[in-house]
Amino acid sequence: MISNLFKSLRLTIAFCLFFSVFYIFVLWLFAQVAGPNKGNAELVTLNGKVVGAANVGQNFTQDIYFWGRPSHAGDGYDASSSAGSNKGPSNEEHLALLEERIDTFLVHHPYLTREKVPAEIITASSSGLDPHISPKAAYVQAKRVADARGWSEEKVMGIVNSHVEKPLLGMFGTEKVNVLKLNVALDQASNNK
Repeated sequence: MISNLFKSLRLTIAFCLFFSVFYIFVLWLFAQVAGPNKGNAELVTLNGKVVGAANVGQNFTQDIYFWGRPSHAGDGYDASSSAGSNKGPSNEEHLALLEERIDTFLVHHPYLTREKVPAEIITASSSGLDPHISPKAAYVQAKRVADARGWSEEKVMGIVNSHVEKPLLGMFGTEKVNVLKLNVALDQASNNK
C-alpha cells in the first residue's frame, strides 16, 4: 500500500512538472513561430505614445470616434474581469439593458431606425473585451463621425474601408474592423491636414 502511494506521488509530480513546464513551453514556442507578434500584444501608438493594445477593446463614447462593442467587464474593459453576462435572451434585466443601449445609440444616430442598429453594437462579446466590429457596424456610424469631424462621409468611409481586415486565408472568420486602429487612423488623418 505504501509503495502504491509513492508511485502515485511520483506520477502526480511528473504530470505536474510536465503540464506546468513542458506544456507551457510548447505553447510559448508555438506562439513564437505561428502567432502574430511572436505571441505578444500588438501595441497601437499615436504620435509616438502607446494608446492601447489592438487585441483589447476600449470604451469610446465621443462622436468623433467609432464605438466598439460594449463590455461586461465595465467601462475600462478590464481584462481581469472579462466574461459574458450569462443572461439569456428572455432575461428582463438583459432586455432592459439592450433597450437602454439602443436608445443611447439612436440619440447619437438619429438617421437610423431601431431595426438598423447592429446587434453587435448593443451586445457584448463572450469575453467582454472584443476589439472588433463588423464593417456594417462601422458603416452605420460613418455619418455621425463625419458630421462630428466636419468631414465628408466619403472620406470617413474610405478610412473605414482601408481598415477592413479580411478573413484569415480568405476563409477563416469574417471581415472585421479593429476599432482602436480605426480611431487612431482618424486622428492621424486629422493631424495630417
